[in-house]
Amino acid sequence: PGCSVKSLMLIPHSCPTLFCSIKEHDNDVPQLSYLSAYTNSSCCLSQFDYYNSMLINTMDEDGNYVELGSEFLLEENEHFNNLAVNTQQSNIQVPTNVYNKDPNILNAIYNSEALNDVFINNFQKDPTLTWQYFGSSTGFFRIYPGIKWTPDSNGVAAFDCRNRNWYIQAATSPKDIIIMVDISGSMKGLKMTIAKHTINTILDTLGENDFVNVIAYTDYVRYVEPCFKGTLVQADLDNREHFKLLVEELHVKGEAKLKNAMKESFKILNEARANGQGSMCNQAIMLITDGAMEDFESVFEEFNWPERRVRVFTYLIGREMTFAQNTKWIACNNKGYYTHISTLADVQENVMEYLHVLSRPMVINHDHDIIWTEAYMDTVLFTTKAQSLLLMTSVAMPVFSKKKETLSHGILLGVVGSDIPLMEVMKLAPRYMLGAHGYAFLITNNGYILAHPDLRPLYKDGKKLKPKPNYNSVDLSEVEWEDTDEKKANTKPCPEVSLSPFPSLCSFGMVLTKGHGSRIFMGNVSVEEGMILHAAQTSSTKTYCETDIDPAHRKYTQLQAAIRYLLGKEPDLECDEVLLQQTLFDAVVTAPLEAYWNALMLNDRVEPGIETAFLGTRAGLMRIMRYAGVETRVAKKFLTPTDKDNLFTIDHFPLWYRLAVENTPGSFYYYPTNDKGLPLNISSALNIHYHSNVWGHPDNFMFPMKTHTFFMLSLFDYQAMCKNSHHHASSARPLLSVSLITAIQRSCHSYTTVQKFGQKKVEALQPCDTAYPGFMYDPSIREANSIIKCGRCQKMFVVQQVPDSNLVLVVTQADCDCSHLFISSDYSVILNICEHNATVKCNRMKSQKVRRRPESCHAYHPKEDAKECGGATAIFPSLFLFPASLLVSLVLHRWT
Repeated sequence: PGCSVKSLMLIPHSCPTLFCSIKEHDNDVPQLSYLSAYTNSSCCLSQFDYYNSMLINTMDEDGNYVELGSEFLLEENEHFNNLAVNTQQSNIQVPTNVYNKDPNILNAIYNSEALNDVFINNFQKDPTLTWQYFGSSTGFFRIYPGIKWTPDSNGVAAFDCRNRNWYIQAATSPKDIIIMVDISGSMKGLKMTIAKHTINTILDTLGENDFVNVIAYTDYVRYVEPCFKGTLVQADLDNREHFKLLVEELHVKGEAKLKNAMKESFKILNEARANGQGSMCNQAIMLITDGAMEDFESVFEEFNWPERRVRVFTYLIGREMTFAQNTKWIACNNKGYYTHISTLADVQENVMEYLHVLSRPMVINHDHDIIWTEAYMDTVLFTTKAQSLLLMTSVAMPVFSKKKETLSHGILLGVVGSDIPLMEVMKLAPRYMLGAHGYAFLITNNGYILAHPDLRPLYKDGKKLKPKPNYNSVDLSEVEWEDTDEKKANTKPCPEVSLSPFPSLCSFGMVLTKGHGSRIFMGNVSVEEGMILHAAQTSSTKTYCETDIDPAHRKYTQLQAAIRYLLGKEPDLECDEVLLQQTLFDAVVTAPLEAYWNALMLNDRVEPGIETAFLGTRAGLMRIMRYAGVETRVAKKFLTPTDKDNLFTIDHFPLWYRLAVENTPGSFYYYPTNDKGLPLNISSALNIHYHSNVWGHPDNFMFPMKTHTFFMLSLFDYQAMCKNSHHHASSARPLLSVSLITAIQRSCHSYTTVQKFGQKKVEALQPCDTAYPGFMYDPSIREANSIIKCGRCQKMFVVQQVPDSNLVLVVTQADCDCSHLFISSDYSVILNICEHNATVKCNRMKSQKVRRRPESCHAYHPKEDAKECGGATAIFPSLFLFPASLLVSLVLHRWT
């Protein structure tokens, strides 16, 4: 009754008491600000139908749509990886452990209906947007466009938005966490199982900006990882998983003595704060116990009162309530929260309460901190994109109540966000501008790679591609060698960047060869002249024109879009005019070469063994002449759409192109392609290439090593996957028939084996570091000869450099067999970290590299109501409508 007719009433009229306010903008357009029901939320909505993504389009036996499963139109959409979506409607996913018709859920879903129009308008304004979503603190997940949610094989929807990194990072500031778990005798059985699950759930809520340690206590204090005694370690993936393994090994015994463990925890946190270590923001102790009997007030007086800088959260385990008041008193007097966990099903919801408490200062401040998550995998793109471009990142912001009556409670309503393919971000630095050997990269503030040409997030397990367990925690120092003279980064704010071992403070960087960019060669040809482009091939993955902005342009290929733009048929297309001008110029100047190739074939002047002649230019244009049919070609896949290594793509120049530009004009570079039969690809610095079937016997590659024509150096792969350590020798792969890959394991934990009924055991691959020898050619040695003793005979040989190429001619004596020398112990070095001193492993795990902390920290606000600390006095978030003005600002900050 008190609302303007221009506002949108989203709370049903049946509610007896409502609050409504109108917020006027500068243009005098009223927008709904906030609505809240002061009465029991169940009075407002006990019945409300919404589109449940699990149930949509589901019918019962009588042919009627099931409850919450109405008809929901879905159509395949190329922009969303050809998934069936509804771009006119969002829908709701509710995890299985949350009742999908709970009154609190129904009211929150109803109140968020206004988001649907916001999402649609966002997508219309910016068609490059992908998924938009809102994760509610009550547990539901609104996603746009609407989709059909597929449960797991057991019919369970395990996805809970509140567990996702984008939700947790947006809802809270960085934090230092000490997890204290009671392992006294009273915790045996189910209690200990619940306690371990609680620890793991807490660990899952931590991210790279957080720091953690886990202490188990009885009548003495025990660090679950002795290596981490007295310190905090970064809560990255490796450390979190390491803690989980150690927690599973905990056993109960003895009598609980809380005071000493509490003192130890406060000392760790206080020292970290005093020394500028850890997150330098929130600090908390998580106490997991079945009861607290001691008088521990003196500990708080000594370490935490009156400032209460460290919050204490308590989790009472088991059905007994005898010590509930003591446990709650600890939390309430230290700005924490008390919860009672009696079953495994209670763990998830109760653990999440601490996030709401930590979010209070930020909510009261009304701060909308934008967060970018670490990279994660878009599984739909496994087989469609380069590995380094499979990853996504999320941009998210918190949504909270501004109602004055509950301001001190700091009520978090949820988090709104959008997914961004990192491929789109990398388009900010087009590869053709960086040169054949240049590239761009993205890193997080923690130095972990978001996008990099050498990032390999997938591995092959049998015939399937799978993400590596640690694919999103690869440090920049693990893919780069430090060379400050050749690495440049954006000049705002840092003009020079050292890529390793200390990551730059910049999140976006570029690597350029010396002198690149000092000059640019531009041709000036007319559109009419350049229309010869029809006869050439252009890279299908290079972005000549943005066809994704206008849905009407999505039907065009890049070549079609470029031609229509140049002819003036599509003037509204956004095209890279510099790249198009280069492509047109390349098409004109290379056209005579194709005529020359045709003349050779017509005059039967093609040399025997040549299968293909091809040419590539910096703009991604290719000309190909096949001299042999597909039936007779040895390299059948070479330069076909499936040959990603040898075609221009958005993230790399082909290998033959990069090898050719390294050499002086007139020289040729030979290398084997991937096809069987060892065909050779011969690349010239003149950018004219052909394919040959000439190859020497592989045995002859051992002889240049004896004459020092090649010298050996050690190379390392920090993204490798290894089998059981007992099989290192057999799993090593050869490099030019002489090198053996050796493995250095990351940890000493036993490897997992997977066995299905009736099948042979299969060893699961694990992340590891591998070291292997590489061989570099020394061009200063033009000719050499020597003798190799092969047991009862000796083999003479001569090595001679082939002029203007990378080839070495080896002439050997054929009547002496030296094949047994290939598997030489000289090259076999197996390093197992378990055989080294344990301190090597310990130092690596707790090493703190230079990191950039997030700019904002919300750890304290004087208006916070710390009396709301759980138990019977716990309040539940009132139901507020999220204002359209707020939501537009949340999702629709374009990442550019």
